[in-house]
Amino acid sequence: MIEILNQSELARAKDTGALVAEILQTVKSRAAVGTNLLDIDNWTKAMIADAGAQSCYVDYAPSFGRGPFGHYICTAVNDAVLHGLPHDYPLADGDLLTLDLAVSKNGIAADSAISFIVGDSRPPESVEMIRATERALNAGIAAARPGAKIGDISYAIGRVLTDAGYPINTEFGGHGIGSTMHQDPHVPNTGRPGRGYALRPGLLLALEPWVMVDTAKLVTDPDGWTLRSATGCRTAHSEHTIAITDDGAEILTVQR
Repeated sequence: MIEILNQSELARAKDTGALVAEILQTVKSRAAVGTNLLDIDNWTKAMIADAGAQSCYVDYAPSFGRGPFGHYICTAVNDAVLHGLPHDYPLADGDLLTLDLAVSKNGIAADSAISFIVGDSRPPESVEMIRATERALNAGIAAARPGAKIGDISYAIGRVLTDAGYPINTEFGGHGIGSTMHQDPHVPNTGRPGRGYALRPGLLLALEPWVMVDTAKLVTDPDGWTLRSATGCRTAHSEHTIAITDDGAEILTVQR
């Protein structure tokens, strides 16, 4: 299903996006050496409830996971990159933490992810990898405009990641979003320009470049959810929900 939102729905989407951004930045500011991933999940649960919103994750049970997910935020550390199931783990100095959050409020969902280093250590390879996903995300957003194709976004993202030397996995990528968290169209993190669905004003997309240092292969944890790099290398992930407008793309998952 591909949804095209009207002006009233887009206004609600902006509210949801701002909430997602606020929660992610609050958690980032509080995450420190010794913070337990389960504490992060509890903070997120409380903030979602306080905002009168609903989690898109807690009851989520897709075919690729051992559902329901049962938690409120994805917490992926170091070699984990996607669908990180919160568990009893205290963060250590230099850990690379990815937070991925999807929330629904007033019937509209928004989805965003950030990666950052915990503590005082700043491993250069990890810092550069995070920056590469952020540059790729910005390139994808710049390519998103009315009349452009999904392939134009995928190509823009993939070119940045490839130029930075990272292998690209196409099993998981960006997606449409709206009244539900995951919708068509699929937005791979590499592709050919001029191919795929033509973008229209009112379309919401969650763009999410993610990479692993030296592999494109994923392995699944025994928890049935957490996806890790097959080689144990570090990973990074950046994501925004955007709305296609008459003038281009508007980022919804930013704090107001």
